Amino acid sequence: MSGQPRAPRRPAKPYRRPQPDSARRAAFDLLRAVDERQAYANLVLPGMLRERGLDGRDAAFATELAYGTLRGRGTYDEVLAACVDRPLAQLDPPVLDLLRLGAHQLLSMRVPAHAAVAATVELARFSVGDGRASLVNAVLRKVSTRDLPGWLDQVAPDPERDPVGHLAVTYSHPRWVVEAFRDALGGSLTATADLLAADNVPAAVTLVARPGRSSVEELVAAGAEPGTWSQYAARLPGGDPGQLAAVREGRAGVQDEGSQLVATALARAPIDGRDTRWLDLCAGPGGKAALLGALAGQRGATLLAAELAGHRARLVSQAVASTALVVVADATAPPWRPGSFDRVLADVPCTGLGALRRRPEARWRRRPADVAVLGAVQRRLLSAAAESVRPGGLVAYVTCSPHLAETQVVVADVIRARADLERVDARPYLPGVRGLGAGPFVQLWPQIHGTDAMFLALLRRQVC
Repeated sequence: MSGQPRAPRRPAKPYRRPQPDSARRAAFDLLRAVDERQAYANLVLPGMLRERGLDGRDAAFATELAYGTLRGRGTYDEVLAACVDRPLAQLDPPVLDLLRLGAHQLLSMRVPAHAAVAATVELARFSVGDGRASLVNAVLRKVSTRDLPGWLDQVAPDPERDPVGHLAVTYSHPRWVVEAFRDALGGSLTATADLLAADNVPAAVTLVARPGRSSVEELVAAGAEPGTWSQYAARLPGGDPGQLAAVREGRAGVQDEGSQLVATALARAPIDGRDTRWLDLCAGPGGKAALLGALAGQRGATLLAAELAGHRARLVSQAVASTALVVVADATAPPWRPGSFDRVLADVPCTGLGALRRRPEARWRRRPADVAVLGAVQRRLLSAAAESVRPGGLVAYVTCSPHLAETQVVVADVIRARADLERVDARPYLPGVRGLGAGPFVQLWPQIHGTDAMFLALLRRQVC
């Protein structure tokens, strides 16, 4: 057989083991924990960073990558759907999380496109293998062809024809949440957009100086700044709050300023007669109970902190130290006699839609059906609070959600069923706080007050 001699074969390149950087790997592992174990990012990530020895710039990068990806998931999924030749639901969940991580770097972080693609593909090779890493590479190269405004022009619904859908994609919130926020804000799309934008800005670390145990001055001397509204609040510009002696010793704690305001409003509102027995009937994990217990102690009153779950009751015990008595109890079938207390806090379980700055995964985890389920619990607990307070005493109904079905509707339903409850205007007991509306209820907002979207209704049990 004649012919030209064959060219020698090139030797195969030796296999190179993937070596993803630690920060991106931590962010990916957090996303998998959120998806597989229903983990809470704000509880898991700090420990993960410590265990892996990530600090400084690496820790900051991992935090922004993980939290930013969770916040922007709705937007990124719309972009990815335009770049993938199959429904996203048909992708393996780890591959989809890798694509989301890459999209966040390309569209919302100051990472050069080539670096974002290359580093995410390296992580994909390590996590899901070379075959699926090729898909990640191809899709992210398509994503890199436009910036975020360019993609939104293509994938977001027209704001004139579908304003809610436009806001949902632009600000990465489920449509039902956008509708609920719009309703709570009186139908204003501009105010809704402002709230959605505020949800996508990480919340500052806010501290509470527990009265009689610490002071704002002590926290400021340790590097914090005075808070905006609460006389007990300080904001930490950066760093680990656990490094502050007052926090480490339990004399101060991490607590949103909105939570401080609703607790202190209950303590400030006047009542006639006895004022020695206070109750927090849903006390876990204990932040409001610790503040109320300290305030009660300064007046010679005592606080009973009740919590249904034993493990959460232990957290309450750690928070309150010696300022309250903690019991494991079902507040809807309480061991105490009716009318035993002068002030009662009902900080009820809710969807947590008011704290999406801190819990970015909650916007994707919650469903509209949760509102109805929680609403039934909220009504039972508010009714139990009304039974627990004496005639002439006060109840504070509190939720970390602005959803009307968890706030005003619950209060209206319970009042309708009980002729002995009257609304009390809560605004005078938040002195200096602007933008509280017409009352009598108080709704705090991230975009107005810089707090979580806490709702407060003060109710007095009438003397018949």
